[in-house]
Amino acid sequence: MALSGVHGTVVDIEAHLGGMPGFSLVGLPDASLTEARDRVRAAVLSSGVDWPLQRITVSLSPASLPKRGSHFDLGLALAILEASEVVPPDSVRKAVILGELALDGRLHSVPGVLPAVLAAVRAGYTQVLVPEGNTAEAQLVPGVSVVGALSLRQVLARLRGDPVPGEPFRASPGVADVADNPAVDESQDPPDLADVAGQKTAKRVLEVAAAGHHHLSMVGPPGAGKTMLARRLPGLLPDLDLTESLEVTAIHSVAGLLPADRPMLTRPPFADPHHTASAAAIVGGGSRYLRPGAASRAHRGVLFLDEAPEFASRVLDALRQPLEHGEIVVSRAEATATFPARFQLVLAANPCSCGQHGSRTGMCTCPPAAIRRYEHRVSGPVRDRIDLHASVATPSLAELEDELGRNEASAAVAERVAAARERQRRRFQDTPWQLNSEVSGRALRTQFRVPPAALVPMSDAVRKGQLSPRGADKVLRLAWTVADLGGRGCPDIDDVATAVSMRRTERS
Repeated sequence: MALSGVHGTVVDIEAHLGGMPGFSLVGLPDASLTEARDRVRAAVLSSGVDWPLQRITVSLSPASLPKRGSHFDLGLALAILEASEVVPPDSVRKAVILGELALDGRLHSVPGVLPAVLAAVRAGYTQVLVPEGNTAEAQLVPGVSVVGALSLRQVLARLRGDPVPGEPFRASPGVADVADNPAVDESQDPPDLADVAGQKTAKRVLEVAAAGHHHLSMVGPPGAGKTMLARRLPGLLPDLDLTESLEVTAIHSVAGLLPADRPMLTRPPFADPHHTASAAAIVGGGSRYLRPGAASRAHRGVLFLDEAPEFASRVLDALRQPLEHGEIVVSRAEATATFPARFQLVLAANPCSCGQHGSRTGMCTCPPAAIRRYEHRVSGPVRDRIDLHASVATPSLAELEDELGRNEASAAVAERVAAARERQRRRFQDTPWQLNSEVSGRALRTQFRVPPAALVPMSDAVRKGQLSPRGADKVLRLAWTVADLGGRGCPDIDDVATAVSMRRTERS
């Protein structure tokens, strides 16, 4: 399988023997695939099989499709051995074969097995041969027979009908360790909202964001709790369904970040790149091998940008496309890849460079012009795509004491979020949408109309120039979410007023 993003194409491997000894590999292979001829030859000899002393020509078809990666090793070896009549003819021609060979013939796990098997099933294949370390991942796809092997010796024995030799299992370097990707570590419970003291208003905004999958921006002084709140948002979200789990797992598989002991990701992922990250690290890219970025790894989850004004402006502006369309198209001279990126964006920022503007505990030393420049480091088009804007102030001692021991746990909030999402699911069951944040503006004004009397707060904000037309649509979506959390069938004037207050712009 040749992977482009999370989409795969079946590649036919053909081998021809004849002439003076040599090895040619044709069909647009990359450097790692060109090196496969040395790995394959060593693995075959280490497995006790004679290497054919003839001219070997291997073709990868379709020839016009660029191919990369070491997962072609096992297929190359079997094609050559079939051509030299070491294995029965036609024994593997109806199977998809994936695996990297070590010099001693062992099979290493490879990234991207899940999207490759999904593409194989769509192409009509029902048999897949993979390294043992990838077996659990490949078995996630229904309708396919998966065979795992530890070495080339085991594969040859199966094809010949001989007894399969035992091999000691050793974790291969192709398997990601969970420490390299804490965003997908599902072995620990997520942080609890009860740990956040005070911030009653900010918690309410976080609940609305979780219920309707709305993008959120939080502004406040250092230490107010912005990062704590953002890290607790995934704990309020419901589990992924089967389709969403396969999408998320496929992305992490392509990125090589899927833990070997947890082949299926069932919880929304959380990605929080550092503010020095490049545009390629956020949206994905690379020179030849196009890898998914943090935005795609946060698909169906949360992308948290802490200290958002410190990110490069071109990095933040690169998020405009996925915020609107839910996918990222990465184009290079030699390849183009499309990655899903339907994430929930959360921005956290200080109000100014020193962080004390508007603080009750510190004194700001920034001139007004510097405060405006710092705020506008996040461009207007990006800010306008944010649904919720929350001011997070440092809680006072009285507020902390008032809520001492009475902080609501994430589990209680998650129940209300799940109930609100169930109302949305029933409301949109005959539409292409699932959540309030996805509904088009036209449908909000026609199919899901709010009574005119309830729209008075929004109309006043538009008339005063505090809301743009895009902002008015977002207020309607927020109002529906607030109504869903309250168990109401349609937003009333209080719901719309609450939505307006949660959508603050620089003009207000």
